[in-house]
Amino acid sequence: MAMIKKMVLALQHLIAMFGATVLVPILTGFDTSVALVAAGVGTLTFHMVTKKKVPVFLGSSFAFIPVILTVKEMYHGDLTYAQGGIIIAGLIYVMMSFVIGKVGVEKIEQFLPPQVVGPMIIVIGLNLIPTAYGMAKNNLLVAVITLSVALMITFTGKGFSKQLSILAGVIVGYLVSLKLGIVDVDLIKNAPIVSVPHFTLPKFDIGAIAIIAPVVVAVFMEHVGDITTNGQVVGENFIEDPGLNRTLLGDGLATLFAGLIGGPANTTYGENTGVLAITKNYDPSILRMAAVFAICLGFISKIGGFLKSIPVPVMGGISLMLFSMISLIGVQTIKNNKVNFNIKNIFIMVSILVLGLGASYIEKQFGISIGISVTDTVTISGLSFAAIVGVVLNRILNRKNDHAF
Repeated sequence: MAMIKKMVLALQHLIAMFGATVLVPILTGFDTSVALVAAGVGTLTFHMVTKKKVPVFLGSSFAFIPVILTVKEMYHGDLTYAQGGIIIAGLIYVMMSFVIGKVGVEKIEQFLPPQVVGPMIIVIGLNLIPTAYGMAKNNLLVAVITLSVALMITFTGKGFSKQLSILAGVIVGYLVSLKLGIVDVDLIKNAPIVSVPHFTLPKFDIGAIAIIAPVVVAVFMEHVGDITTNGQVVGENFIEDPGLNRTLLGDGLATLFAGLIGGPANTTYGENTGVLAITKNYDPSILRMAAVFAICLGFISKIGGFLKSIPVPVMGGISLMLFSMISLIGVQTIKNNKVNFNIKNIFIMVSILVLGLGASYIEKQFGISIGISVTDTVTISGLSFAAIVGVVLNRILNRKNDHAF
């Protein structure tokens, strides 16, 4: 019975990560089945490196999409050169992990007090909500029904049933979608039962590497934010134990493996952290089981066809719940650590929120780019830039008291 419960909870994590993980290869041209295998193996690798302590799932990274498309165009559609760049990006992560291990995680923690971490987590969640709404608005009725069922079970359910709110919401949303005729059942009918993913070996070229590798610099703070958020949900300090050096190493090895077999770069997923926050079940072995399921999906196309047939508004309704939960965790981080709302800390927090949430809007409306250009194709912006500004401001304004409680 206990194993069945774990399998059901793992299925929820699989559903939460599935949409984003397959969307990246769809947008870039990589094989979706390879991406699922890469995500599953990458997650298992991450767990081994981090002493099986951190309950995260690694899926396809959206941050690499622009540079992958640039390399794809440069090399006339040949994505094997992008694979080479992704492998080097993974190696840079690995080297960064060794440097942090040498310097000491405690020195890194000095730069991440709650008045910096809290707003970072809020920005992570709020930046994802427009994506969720974009999915939901395809059919608001279905999205609202899905979200309502999940919320109702979350707030009124008891025991194990309460932990199934996400799965229940998706099932009800799917059944309503079937009734409305918006489920593409051909995706299930036409999918073969078993198929071997199209694995490809990488090619290396300095031009592709120069375009893709610098993305690591841009997403480093996002990694810190994701691991910190996960720790806040679970009630553990994963930056300290197993250590940021180990989480970076796990992320780097996962990305390196993905590039080696023909998948997009991997990253820790906020969707699955949202599942943790809702279910209150933090058992890392459940995430590892979800990873095994993802690997199986890479080869069992019929089940993959079923998951692909889940309508976009169903996933949008669930995603609204997951991403909102992440933002609430950021608010709780500020509250639980009793951050002093003095003028210095208010300025730091507002700066992170404004830069993290407003940079893309300002660029679209006024054509003003807010960020730091690393190369012609890579810019540190959004959360990464906001986090850097927040860290620097805190070190300047709170020199005498890093945490400023």
